[in-house]
Amino acid sequence: MNTAPTSGSIQGGMPPGEGGVQGGYIPGLLTVLMPVYNEIGTLPQALPRVLAAPVQKEVIIVDDASTDGTAEYLRQQVEGRHAEVRVIYLDANRGKGAAIRAAIPYIRGEYVIIQDGDLEYDPQDYPLILRPMMEEGAQVVYGSRFLKARPQMRFPNRVINWLLAWLVRTLFRAPMTDEATCYKAFRSEVLASIPLQCRRFEFCPEVTAKALRRGYRIVEVPIRYAPRSKAQGKKIRWTDGVVAIWTLLKYRFWRPR
Repeated sequence: MNTAPTSGSIQGGMPPGEGGVQGGYIPGLLTVLMPVYNEIGTLPQALPRVLAAPVQKEVIIVDDASTDGTAEYLRQQVEGRHAEVRVIYLDANRGKGAAIRAAIPYIRGEYVIIQDGDLEYDPQDYPLILRPMMEEGAQVVYGSRFLKARPQMRFPNRVINWLLAWLVRTLFRAPMTDEATCYKAFRSEVLASIPLQCRRFEFCPEVTAKALRRGYRIVEVPIRYAPRSKAQGKKIRWTDGVVAIWTLLKYRFWRPR
């Protein structure tokens, strides 16, 4: 079950269930969910890029108990300065998946996309990702880093990305080139209906598996990508790849959708 944060606070927002139009979602609005943890080195550059994206949007930032000054930056430089930005503070570090789950009840937009707090992904791609939902009725759209390009990345990362996409194609009979992409977009009622259990990076395989098992077709569109290194703050580890593989298998064969 998706749950709102039981501790911390949300500034500039409404309690769950009171936003949107007549208690629903605001047509045409994109909610950008930004889970962040220790991103003081990139968030001051990433947030303006998100705000400059040429779409109607709101931004929900979830600070996952950062210890590097990210929370202080949000309180001092973001809160109250941007009408379209709301901030949730979690009192303990729980992981990317838990941060996303904490924000879901506060979504007001008809559409929602996941956005990291770094500079790997380009928010100028939002219109391209939204187009299949706005014009073709798609329910779920992923931005693929590999559909029309071969971005530079470490060989182990490339292998695990290839393996995860292959597993989706094999286990779920769904064409896919990039399962682990950050840019996952949904009609908001779709994401809210999926009973997520994730805490860390297993959000990606869990939401993919459960969306496919529920019969949603995942549309892919090509996006730009500029990978960062571990020294630049990349947090995902090889063990997260192992967990991702196990998560796909688990939700394909043994767990309810």
